[in-house]
Amino acid sequence: MTADFSRLLEPRGVAVIGASEDARKIGGQPMRFLTEFGYAGAVYPVNPRYETVRGLRCYASAADLPQPCDVGLIAVPGASVPAAIRDLGRAGVPHAIVLSAGFRELGERGMALQRELDQALADTGIRIIGPNCQGVMNLRARAYLGFGHSFSNPDLKAGPVSMVTQSGGFGYSVVSAAQREGIGFSYVFSTGNEANISSLEMMSYLIERPEVEVLVTYMEGLTDGRALLALGERALQLGKPILVWKVGNTVAGRRAVASHTANLTAGAELYRAAFERGGFVQIRDIDDLIDTLHVFLARRMPKGRGVTILTTSGGAGVLMADRCEEAGLELPLPSPASVDAIRPVAPDFASLGNPVDVTAHFSGAWQEYNQIVRTLLSDPTVDMLIARSIGGANAQAWCAELLDILKGTDKPVVISQNEPPERIQAMIAMLREARVPLITTPARCAVAAGALSGFAARLRAHASRPAAGERCVPRTALDLPDAGGTLGEHRSKAILSAYGIPVTREVLLSPAEVGRLSSLPFDAPYAVKVESPDIPHKTEAGCVRLGVAGLLELKSAAREVEDNARRYRPDARIDGILVTEMARGTEVIAGAVVDPVFGPVVMFGLGGVFTELLRDVTHAFAPFDLAEAHAMIGRIRAAPLLTGYRGRPPLDTEALAQVLSRLSWLVSDHADRIAEIDLNPLFLGERGIVAADALVALKPVSLPSVP
Repeated sequence: MTADFSRLLEPRGVAVIGASEDARKIGGQPMRFLTEFGYAGAVYPVNPRYETVRGLRCYASAADLPQPCDVGLIAVPGASVPAAIRDLGRAGVPHAIVLSAGFRELGERGMALQRELDQALADTGIRIIGPNCQGVMNLRARAYLGFGHSFSNPDLKAGPVSMVTQSGGFGYSVVSAAQREGIGFSYVFSTGNEANISSLEMMSYLIERPEVEVLVTYMEGLTDGRALLALGERALQLGKPILVWKVGNTVAGRRAVASHTANLTAGAELYRAAFERGGFVQIRDIDDLIDTLHVFLARRMPKGRGVTILTTSGGAGVLMADRCEEAGLELPLPSPASVDAIRPVAPDFASLGNPVDVTAHFSGAWQEYNQIVRTLLSDPTVDMLIARSIGGANAQAWCAELLDILKGTDKPVVISQNEPPERIQAMIAMLREARVPLITTPARCAVAAGALSGFAARLRAHASRPAAGERCVPRTALDLPDAGGTLGEHRSKAILSAYGIPVTREVLLSPAEVGRLSSLPFDAPYAVKVESPDIPHKTEAGCVRLGVAGLLELKSAAREVEDNARRYRPDARIDGILVTEMARGTEVIAGAVVDPVFGPVVMFGLGGVFTELLRDVTHAFAPFDLAEAHAMIGRIRAAPLLTGYRGRPPLDTEALAQVLSRLSWLVSDHADRIAEIDLNPLFLGERGIVAADALVALKPVSLPSVP
C-alpha cells in the first residue's frame, strides 16, 4: 500500500521553523514565497526571537502551533532539528520538510545527530522529506516550500509533469529549463538524505495521482531495487512513463568478487535491467529530457516501430534516418498507393522513399505539403511521422491546417524545427497549445521518437505478457556449512544437482587414491583439477589439466596440479583431486548473485574469451519462469549463434532455459545463505547442456542478536 501524502502535497497550513524577515536567509526565503506567490493556506512563522514576521504572528515554539497545520518547514541549525521535530509532534503536525544539513551526509561526524533525528521521528511518527534537501514545490497550489534561486521565480506554471530528484539544485534547474520550453510541473520533490521518506516511496505516490501524466526522476542510488521493479511494473499498468536520469554508474568502489558472475553484475547493469523491464525511459541530458517530455505529453502512442520521415532537406532527412535506426526504429517504404497519391503534388525531383524528401523548392507550397502529410498519416505502413516544419510567411497558415489534420488521426507526429525560434513564435505557441512536439534538431527528433516507440513497445508487450508460470523445480533443502566463503567445485556442483542442473560426470579422489588407481575411473579424456575452496580461480593457479587420456597421464597430471596449488597458496585447503569428463559444445556462462540492492539476480551470456571481452550478457531478477528464461536468452547479441545461424543447427535452448530458471529458484530459495553462484563454462549442445565448472560462495550463518 502506498502511503497517503496528500497533506504533505496540499498543506492547509505551513509552519516555518526558523522564520526570518531577511529574505536572504534560508528561513526568510520560504516566508516570502508563501506570502507573495499565491499560496492560499495559513502560514505560521516560528522563531522565539520575533513577535511577528511579515505581519504574521510568530510563535515561540512549534509546540504552540494552531491547527490546521500539515507541514513544518524546518530551517534551523542541524543540532536544533530533533527538538523541532518533537515540538511539531506535540502540535499534531504530520509532516516536515527539513532543509537543515549536518547529518549523515557528513559521515561519522554527523551520525550522532542522525541518530537523534531518527529517534525523534520514531517517537513522534512524523514523516519527513530530507534532511539536507532544497525543498518541495506544489505549483498547482503555489506552495513554494524551499529555498534557492529556482524557488524565487513566481511565474513558474503548473503542468502535467512531476519530478522526484536526489539532487536539489540540479533538479530545480531542470524545472526552470523545462519551463522555458513550455513544460510545466505539478509537484517537485528534492529528497535530500531520505532519512524517512524515500524517493521511491514518493514516486509510488505521485504516479497514482491522475493529474500526473509523466514522472521524472534524477537518481543517484537506491536501497530497495525490488521496490524499483514494482514501480516500473505499476508505470506500465497505468501507461505513465517515468523518465529516469541515472547517474553514478561507474564501478569505482565495487566490492571484490570471487566469480565472473559478480564481476559482470555491477550496479549500473542491474539498474539498466530494471529500467528495461518496467515503464522507465532513460535519459542522458536536459535536451533529452525536454524533447522526450514533449513527445509523451502529446498523448499519442505508435502502434509499431515504424517511422516515416517527411523533409524539405535531404541532409536533414539522411541524418534523421541514421539516428532513427540507431534508436531502434524502422523506416518502412510508403505504400504504392501513397506514392501514387504523393507523386502528382511533389516536384519531379523529389525522393518518394523513406525519407520522403520534397526538397527545399517545395517549402513554400505549404498546402501541397500538408496534403502529403495527410496521405502519409492515412498509410498503414506509417506508425509515426517526423515532419520538417514549414517556415516563413506561411508558417502559421501551415500550422493551423496541420493541427486540423491531426484531429483526424491518433498517430504520433513530431515536428522538426526549420527556423530560428524568434521568427516562428506564433507557430511555436500554437503547437505547444495543442501539445504537438516541436524539436529543434533532426537528431533530437529521432532520439525522442525512439524513446516514445520503445515505451509503446513495452506497453504492448506488457499487455500481452502471460501470467508468471509456476516454478520449474521444487524448493529443496541444502546441506550447507555454517561458515561463509567459497566452496570447492565438487561441493558446488552437488548444490546445482540438487536443483536439477546437469553437471559433468566426475569423481573426487585423494592424492593417495589417485596413486593407487589400476584402471581409469570412467571413459577418458578427463579434466584433472585440484579441489580446494581456497583457490576459486584454478586456471590462474595452474591447477587444471585438460584432455588427459591415459592412466599414467592422469597420475602425472594429479601430482602436477597438487604441486602447483601448494606453490600458489601454501595455506590452501586441498580436499582432493577432481577428475571430470571433458564436456563439448558451445560455451556459455550463467551465474547468480544476491545483490544488496536488487536481491537475487541471474546473469547469462556468451562464454569463453567473449565473456569479459565483449560483455555480451543479460540479467534477470530471480525467481523467474521458463518464459522469462527464453526471453533472457534472446536478449544477448549472440542469440542467433544459439538458435541457428547461416545453416548451423540450433542448440538446445530449452535445456538452457531450464538451467537459467532452476538457477533463479536456487538462489532465490537460499538467498539468506548464498552470495554468488558461477557456472563457467556451461557447454550447450544440440541436445542437452552440462556445467563443466561451478563455484558457490556462501554467506556465514547469521547469529541471533543478544538482547
